[in-house]
Amino acid sequence: MSFNQAVIEEFRANAGRVGGPFEGAGLILLTTTGARSGREHTTPLGCPRGPGGQGMYVVGSAGGSDRHPDWYRNLLARPLVRVETGTEVYEAVAVPAEGARREELFAHIVREEPGYGEYQRKTGRVIPVVELQRTHEAESAEDGVAGMLTRVHGWLRAQIAELLRLPAGESAPVGMQLRQHCLAFCQTLEAHHAGEDAGLFPWLAERHPQLAGFFRRLEEEHREIGRTQSRIAGLTRSGGDQAAVRAELEELSRELLAHLDREEAELLPVLRALTA
Repeated sequence: MSFNQAVIEEFRANAGRVGGPFEGAGLILLTTTGARSGREHTTPLGCPRGPGGQGMYVVGSAGGSDRHPDWYRNLLARPLVRVETGTEVYEAVAVPAEGARREELFAHIVREEPGYGEYQRKTGRVIPVVELQRTHEAESAEDGVAGMLTRVHGWLRAQIAELLRLPAGESAPVGMQLRQHCLAFCQTLEAHHAGEDAGLFPWLAERHPQLAGFFRRLEEEHREIGRTQSRIAGLTRSGGDQAAVRAELEELSRELLAHLDREEAELLPVLRALTA
């Protein structure tokens, strides 16, 4: 068993408390999705708080290595992460701090935990400070598959609305806040549509063959929405213009909200009847 795996198992067995070199230290488990493999990877990390005890952060120190840690490269590609604090597990969007904000946070963290300053002195790279911005699951009064669908759709509606509230200049490169939230949204939407196409829709079509044409229409809408997603992902990853990203997000919002409304109008009565 690796050292990290031993810490992970002790953490989960003892509500986040571990001994050895981490005894008494603030520790979380961060689960990222491999940038290339698509597999989940869990890493024990220190979790310094920001000024005034606000916010939760992780620091890509890698012991002062000249190479960013794997978990950091993963969250740049797939920003939606899972956080375990010992008492709860939740989803977050990982957003690296930029510019003056990064300098302010790192200086605060070094005052609280001087070891991070030693790591920075060992390397020429700028050690990243990453904020873990918690997302909130949408609620549903329903159970079963109908409840699952309305919760996912509620999350998607809330997240696209939040994206459209993020600041975006008329002509400026995409910042980390907008970049990471865009990619996290696209990551979730893509997984949701893939699950419907491969699982939910075929399962329902077997029981309701009269809906086969409707499912074909939904799958085509998934492809159209996917093309918009791909444009957004390309612009955000390449540091494209914020105004162009905002225009694509507004188009995605129109496509997606109309799609969700159509899907719910047709499918929720069917799904509710399954559990009636």
